[in-house]
Amino acid sequence: MKTVVWHELSESEKEQVLTRPALTSKLDIHGIVTDIVTRIKAEKDKALLEFTAKLDHVEDGRLKLTEQDIADACSRVPEALKEALQHAYRNISAFHKAQIPGSVKVTTEPGVTCEMHYHAIDNIGLYVPGGSAPLVSTVLMLGVPAQIAGCRKVILCSPPKIADEIVYAATLCGIKDIFNIGGAQAIAAMAYGTETVPKVDKVFGPGNAFVTEAKRQVSTDYKGASVDMPAGPSEVMVMADNTSDPEFVASDLLSQAEHGPDSQVMLITESRELADAVNKEVDRQVAELPRRKIAESSLSHSRVIIAGTPDEACAIACRYAPEHLIMQMRDARAYLPKIRNCGSIFIGYYTPESAGDYASGTNHTLPTYGYAKTYSSLGLTDFMRHYTVQELSKDGVEALKDTIVQMTNAEGLMAHQRAILTRARKIEQGN
Repeated sequence: MKTVVWHELSESEKEQVLTRPALTSKLDIHGIVTDIVTRIKAEKDKALLEFTAKLDHVEDGRLKLTEQDIADACSRVPEALKEALQHAYRNISAFHKAQIPGSVKVTTEPGVTCEMHYHAIDNIGLYVPGGSAPLVSTVLMLGVPAQIAGCRKVILCSPPKIADEIVYAATLCGIKDIFNIGGAQAIAAMAYGTETVPKVDKVFGPGNAFVTEAKRQVSTDYKGASVDMPAGPSEVMVMADNTSDPEFVASDLLSQAEHGPDSQVMLITESRELADAVNKEVDRQVAELPRRKIAESSLSHSRVIIAGTPDEACAIACRYAPEHLIMQMRDARAYLPKIRNCGSIFIGYYTPESAGDYASGTNHTLPTYGYAKTYSSLGLTDFMRHYTVQELSKDGVEALKDTIVQMTNAEGLMAHQRAILTRARKIEQGN
């Protein structure tokens, strides 16, 4: 990892150091996804079966798992893994149950009452990547809050052949509608509905560039579905000092570097000595990884930044707005109020990023690629919507009448004005 000293950099050099890898592809992803989405909308199951055969090399025509398929898949999951998933399920449930919002009722002035209420989004679609590394943890991160929120219909899509552990995790979350469908075609099927796949109101879950593009397209179509958040490659930033363990720091950096070649990992420290030790430890550990080549590709565009003070390190972190921020440093919690832009924060020497990814209880679905400046980590209310209620008495009409008249005059909206004045006149007449 290249090391730079922050105060020695020009403003443009600082910007370059914090720049993510460009999202480029030799393929026309937009065009390919547009074709998939268009055909799914028009041809439904016919197109879905064709894309499943062409892209996933499955031609048995079985898009949805039967009850027996689900039972068989669950029976094949090792007991040790079942126990681990149950443990994670309990912790994730506990944290998300604590997020259940309460209604709000306020009398803004005599005769005027305002309220806010919450209810679950009715129909939810979950996408869980499969392939060589099926993301069973993602099932829990999406399925648990959907379950707690009380969504009426929750469906799950994952590329065929769908992994047994994904099926088992889905059953823990009460999900019964599970589909052998992957990629952009799965997103389109959930957003628009087919003869087999029910239409949903909102789609959740990570995926490759094709999935991301499909989510973007369906979310901009009023006939499609909303989505959880924009997504980019995974990333982590570690803040460390001369009290940090280089082995710990290196392992945290590599835990994200192994995600993909376009992932990015960053280290900020005041200690040149620690920086050198971490680089050596990264070289040692990466050689032992099964996904070594992927991690090395990620490391090629990652950085070590030498900051002058902890406050400067915090400012750099906020400017970068990382998906994951690990504060592995002396008095880490004292600096927490200075961190404004981040997806999820891990405090202390003994809090690895993998804890949040799997089993601590927080959600691992997080804004990446700088979106943490405006988007939040996934939570229970993402599976809900809120609405407002207001009620005026006769006294309330009288209290607001003059204000509304002045404001409607300013805007030239006389029908709005008439609506309040008609009521005021009736009240004056004793009605």
